[in-house]
Amino acid sequence: MLQNRAMATTNAGARVLVDTLRAAGITRIFTLSGNHVMPVFDAALDGGIELIHVRHEAAAVHMADAWGRLTGHPGIALVTGGPGHANAVGALYTAAMAESPVVLLSGHAPLSELGQGAFQEMEQAEIAAPLAKASWTSRSAEGIAYDVRRALRIAASGRPGPVALSLPTDCLEGKVDRAPAREAPAEAMASDFDPAEAIAWLRGAARPLILTGPVTMTRRGRGARVALEVALGIPVVGMESPRGVADPALGAFAEMLARADRILLVAKRLDFTVRFGKPPAFAAGSDAREVCAEGDALAALAALAGEARGEGPVRGGWLGEVHDAIAFRPAAWDHAASTMAGRMHPVQALRPLQAILDSHSDSVFVSDGGEIGQWAQACLSAPNRVINGAAGSIGAALPFALAARAALPGVPVVAVMGDGTFGFHPAELDTAVRYGFDFLAVVGNDARWNAEYQIQLRAYGEGRTVATDLLPTRYDEVARGFGGHGEQVTDPAEVLPAARRALASKKPAVLNIMIEGLPAPSLRR
Repeated sequence: MLQNRAMATTNAGARVLVDTLRAAGITRIFTLSGNHVMPVFDAALDGGIELIHVRHEAAAVHMADAWGRLTGHPGIALVTGGPGHANAVGALYTAAMAESPVVLLSGHAPLSELGQGAFQEMEQAEIAAPLAKASWTSRSAEGIAYDVRRALRIAASGRPGPVALSLPTDCLEGKVDRAPAREAPAEAMASDFDPAEAIAWLRGAARPLILTGPVTMTRRGRGARVALEVALGIPVVGMESPRGVADPALGAFAEMLARADRILLVAKRLDFTVRFGKPPAFAAGSDAREVCAEGDALAALAALAGEARGEGPVRGGWLGEVHDAIAFRPAAWDHAASTMAGRMHPVQALRPLQAILDSHSDSVFVSDGGEIGQWAQACLSAPNRVINGAAGSIGAALPFALAARAALPGVPVVAVMGDGTFGFHPAELDTAVRYGFDFLAVVGNDARWNAEYQIQLRAYGEGRTVATDLLPTRYDEVARGFGGHGEQVTDPAEVLPAARRALASKKPAVLNIMIEGLPAPSLRR
């Protein structure tokens, strides 16, 4: 089938592209139309690939990102060249920092016209390169199959991440004289550590810890972390938040990290999230080692677990102490209430939603935004979690929610975001309505850019905050305007009933909850 269709003279390169993706098990692409990719749209009609047509190129990448994290398989975004590519590139950073397997396919000006002022001519590969594991431009219709297979392999191998491949229109439309025969080589990822030596080193510590990076925060990654922790009896803690050691989802873990004497970092850098391994985040005199810098973190965890099982787990109270610290939440939260009339404390707005997430063994929790995102991650948990990640960027929550619904039909999807976050991609509610992607979006509306407000307040004082105010917009009415479900909730007792009504609507739904704009929680015992 591939050979017969590849030999066609019309849009042959595009047909090879679609056939290659389909052969790799790709059945869905997140995309926005444009001149350069029309051949691919045409080829997809006969190629067995569904196009999820979005409203902004960055949203397509965010959807591919969430798809990659939730499924473990590369998510594919397809955009047009020039400004379409430029719109999409920024979203690659979020995917890169989240270690998410994404392939961005961008149309491109024809090779035959480069240097002559071609329509939307741009150095696309060079623009995407700093944000991707690899970025290049196809050079022929016959080479597209090789390029696509290579892009898929790079995105998923070793430490996963995004790849950008630009596709000139004369390659997509060009003739293929023979079926592509070259196979993209596997990416070599040599092991950079000895699991037996690492286990022995950890067993020699009084208070050892293992820290892992974002790729281990997926459902599959969490399973690998738990398996190692059970086998070894040493805490294995995953990190993916820009708040790092102050991540409210980790409770009072910072206290434990400051007491640890040996720390093994598996696919986790001594970066800003751990204060570069310096006191007071790390104890003076503690020893930290980084391993598996670019390799397969899950394979590394499995190798460590296999080695640990020979001697059995370490005994003692340290593991329990760390677990207790991570689980810590202030007792005062049980009675949290807003000091402002007509607004809720973030805990009042969020905690009731846990009942929704607990109702299904495969539910999805999406979190995005500044301070509200931190409150949400402290209050809520689910079998599947997708957050804005170590990039510290905001705006992806609605695209994340759409992709979650596409990846996991029939499970509750709860996306928490701030009012600032909502403003980035509200038109994706239109996409959700068109494709029947239902989910619950909870907007914590404090009518300001609260993270920036809190920074200014701390640094410059009262009266020196600027450009942080927003309107108390009725985002629920925005949802209804797009054909979704929307409700404003002002009573904490109505949060859960409203959430259940929203889910029962089977529409993309927005609960607009006016909250008090509090700083993110800093959890200390």
